[in-house]
Amino acid sequence: MTATAPHFGPPPYAARRPLAAAGLLAALVGAVFGLLLAVAGPASAHAALTGSDPQDGAVVATAPQEVTLTFSEQVALGADSIRILDPSGKRADTQAAPRDLHSGSTVKYGVALRTGLPDGTYTVAWQAVSADSHPVSGAFTFSIGAPSETTVALPDNEAGGGLVGTLYDIARYAAYAGFIVLAGGAAFVLACWRRGAGARPLQRLVVRGWMTLTAATIAMLLLRNPYTGSGKLGDVFDLDGLKAVLDTKPGAALVSRLLLLGAAALFVAVLFGTYAKREDPREKKDLTFGLAIGGAVIAAGIAGTWALAEHASTGIQPGIAMPVDVLHLLAVAAWLGGLVALLTALYRTPDLPAAAVRRFSAIAFTSVVLLVATGVYQSWRQLGTWSALTGTGYGQLLIAKVALVAALVGVASVSRRWTGRLAAGGGTEATAAAGSGVPEPEEEEEAAAEAATDPGRAAQLARQRAAVASAEKKRIRDADPGRAALRRSVLAEVGVAVALLAVTTVLTSTEPGRTEEEARSSTAAAAPVADGPVNLSLPFETGGENGKGTVRMDIDPGRTGANVIHLWIEDSGGKAMDVPEVKVAFTLKSKDIGPLPAVPVRLTEGHWTATGLQLPIAGDWNVAVTVRTSDIDQTTVDKNVKIG
Repeated sequence: MTATAPHFGPPPYAARRPLAAAGLLAALVGAVFGLLLAVAGPASAHAALTGSDPQDGAVVATAPQEVTLTFSEQVALGADSIRILDPSGKRADTQAAPRDLHSGSTVKYGVALRTGLPDGTYTVAWQAVSADSHPVSGAFTFSIGAPSETTVALPDNEAGGGLVGTLYDIARYAAYAGFIVLAGGAAFVLACWRRGAGARPLQRLVVRGWMTLTAATIAMLLLRNPYTGSGKLGDVFDLDGLKAVLDTKPGAALVSRLLLLGAAALFVAVLFGTYAKREDPREKKDLTFGLAIGGAVIAAGIAGTWALAEHASTGIQPGIAMPVDVLHLLAVAAWLGGLVALLTALYRTPDLPAAAVRRFSAIAFTSVVLLVATGVYQSWRQLGTWSALTGTGYGQLLIAKVALVAALVGVASVSRRWTGRLAAGGGTEATAAAGSGVPEPEEEEEAAAEAATDPGRAAQLARQRAAVASAEKKRIRDADPGRAALRRSVLAEVGVAVALLAVTTVLTSTEPGRTEEEARSSTAAAAPVADGPVNLSLPFETGGENGKGTVRMDIDPGRTGANVIHLWIEDSGGKAMDVPEVKVAFTLKSKDIGPLPAVPVRLTEGHWTATGLQLPIAGDWNVAVTVRTSDIDQTTVDKNVKIG
């Protein structure tokens, strides 16, 4: 009895392999430099708070009628999405739904305040869902009259965090992985190795991909309400919350995905049922064409459920961005999913032909080219500037993703070389020796005669034949050292691909660099930063005995927002001077703001300090210092200083 190892015939593309490798390297270099494009353009994803009235840290003389919040993009707000709390933690707003104050491209909402609010520090806490389906939240404070102590604690956790956020992120990762294995594995069978439709390892792989994607989609649908709302795991059973989710764009996308997965189940059943059993070449060719068209439509539809609900659906050029996003995800699935299918075939099946590996190599190359082209466009939309590439979390993750893609392409080039060597060598012939455990014909006849009279013996022989057949398959599979080297390199590719998928999943839930920089620049515009603390020297004379001296003042950090004041009182000789009382007030006459009082407390002889001073906006502030040297002797000196 003889057995033949898989034959790797001469590759028709061998002469083109150096050119393809050069093209692949050029494409990779283009991707890296494409990510650094400095073509700035407004794009949107992950809403950010870009402004408010009153501003964060502002001190207003009288209570405003309403508080307004401005966002970088459209957001979904509930009736209780914006809450304003007084210093004691009670609601200071009317608890009415936020009022839509949109004007052109400006996204603004307002919340009315109750009348008769007392002076003090108020907290504004908000939570919303951005147009790309991700929850966002934040909080800031402003003061009426003067800052005060407040019992309100700003939330430590961002929206979408905690246990629910972790579970949702796991489900998101599993959904991507399931889709890649489902679509890529099926594509590998149809495009690279049609006989693989009858291979049980590949069947199990694709079915498990379908099951993973289905389970993850159901989990995301149930977790969506607490993920964007309360953050409580028990709310997954809230039917009213689930109904509300179904009315949203992400909810509709998840339901659509489940419907498409029903069609995908039928596709898988035909692929591994009717198609695997079909022997007539013409009928199989027609069925291949039909399955390829149907599978491509289903895969594009499932990929579209991500594009319709996440980054690509908002910002500039959504009509271009969504098809590009679908193409990007399909290219990822064809490359990485096919890679997993190839690894499974190399490890679990003994008869994978070299032609299948060569076909997959061509598909992988095409996928990389598509990933480069679509990735450059996506990077331009989400970054736009050099600084966003290195100065934001999104840009840094993108650099990590590019590095992993480069590593993956490098390992893939090793696999391509092994494929070429195996094919050029014509394969190896492996003959099963007589002593390999396979029974000779005479032994088989004797065993068959014995089994005919003994059912127990027949069962034992069946188990022995199965064990021998399994061992023979493994021996044939491992007989070629080139095939073993190819398995190791493909295994390394899959390991890098898993890390790449993890980074990509995190990237989809990270605020894009362009939006982060936009919010940062808006904050900087509202609160310009000075070079450092402001230093003043104010001579004074109260007219009484020992009433002449100088006040030295430091205002730190000397910009809008919270500041700390230090005062040193010195006599005419420059020595520390102890006085009964010091007062400080800030006035911005150009905006009719103030005086804003600061009440210093005595630290040591001649040294006073005041904390918690909030300067709402930049400008030329008048600083007035009142020094009292006795019960009846005091004076006020002032000086203008530029803040911010």
